[in-house]
Amino acid sequence: MSQQHMLDTLFDSRFSRTEVTHDGVAINLVHGGSGPPLLLIHGYPQTHVIWHRIAPLLADHFHLICPDLRGYGDSAKPAGLPDHSNYSKREMAADMIAVMDHFGYQRFAVAGHDRGARVTHRLALDYPERVERACVMDIAPTLHMFDHTDQAFATGYYHWFFLIQPDGLPEHLIGQDPDYYLNEKLKRWAAPGADFAPVARAEYLRCFRNPKAIHGSCEDYRAAATIDLEHDRADRGRTVDCPLLVLWGARGFVHRTYDLLSVWRDYASDVSGYPLECGHFLPEEQPDELAAALKTFCQFENNAKQ
Repeated sequence: MSQQHMLDTLFDSRFSRTEVTHDGVAINLVHGGSGPPLLLIHGYPQTHVIWHRIAPLLADHFHLICPDLRGYGDSAKPAGLPDHSNYSKREMAADMIAVMDHFGYQRFAVAGHDRGARVTHRLALDYPERVERACVMDIAPTLHMFDHTDQAFATGYYHWFFLIQPDGLPEHLIGQDPDYYLNEKLKRWAAPGADFAPVARAEYLRCFRNPKAIHGSCEDYRAAATIDLEHDRADRGRTVDCPLLVLWGARGFVHRTYDLLSVWRDYASDVSGYPLECGHFLPEEQPDELAAALKTFCQFENNAKQ
């Protein structure tokens, strides 16, 4: 199936594909709909396709902008720098600002899942004048998670410590059977019985088979364990000041491990949220409930055009 056919299958005629380049890195994205801007940022090990069940439910209410993070999907996948800075959440957040500049939006709402939620957190800290409101899905703050590492966390989130290993070790091992690795991630993190659309799963596999995507995603995690922590520690005590909606899966590790609202109130001044009855992949496991939550939370008076 061609890439265009894949797009037409997953997103309806209101959506189109384009690229925006920031600092030499091309960011692939799909966008469509009408209304105030809502930036949707995917996580690991997926692509913008994670929003395919949300998009038709929200396209009459928002202009939805769904990019692939650098290193993922069909966005560019530069080789990681020695300090991993080109995969820092600060750099990824700057990519997202370039995307929103492309569309002429000075202020916007943003919702991120998994790694995209970590980019969302950094966006709200680094660009408070741009982010009107933010939603983070199924994460606790990176700094909190590393600062509270124990055996349960290391067991449940073993990939955090595997993917950061140097010298191409995880790239080589994952590259031996990327289909098995990705399918296992989807199965282990979702609630039992979760349904991933075959065409979406095929798209995730197509992208993840690329050795550069495996490397880019490892660099994302290496950055999280190094330069991102430097940035987070430098910002310790600073809070996200826009309204922050925290959503998570009631059948996942994060729910079992953290008092999420309490944790996030140390990092943001206006926090609300609740769990959805699902595992990790809220946009695909509970699209109707998630769409309703975002529609309620992300509507705002839009004077956003520059």
